[in-house]
Amino acid sequence: MVGSRAAMSESDNLPLSHGVPGRQQVVTAIVLVRTEVHRIPEVAAEIAQIPQVSEVYSVTGEFDLVAMVRVRAHDELADVITGNLNKVPGVTHTETHVAFRTYSRHDLDAAFALGFGDAAEG
Repeated sequence: MVGSRAAMSESDNLPLSHGVPGRQQVVTAIVLVRTEVHRIPEVAAEIAQIPQVSEVYSVTGEFDLVAMVRVRAHDELADVITGNLNKVPGVTHTETHVAFRTYSRHDLDAAFALGFGDAAEG
């Protein structure tokens, strides 16, 4: 869980994020979700309760929802997406895209607000 990892110290040797000193790596995945149409609001609410999911959007187009997943390591994506998100009742299909680099200042600020940048304080 993100909350339990927020207290990690710099001695844990986590890689730095985006070349910013003192910032730990954040892996962002954009998960496109198809659901049973009549369950979109309930599915969105349940996905939003997954600690590593920072945002869930209902969208137009081929998919019903977009979930933003933020973890510290690629290996954690399997736990979050296949272990939690895919098991939410009403989810029928997911497609995951892993971000290579963040260009939006908003995204960096949001990730650090989750506690990823608090390593030196713990």
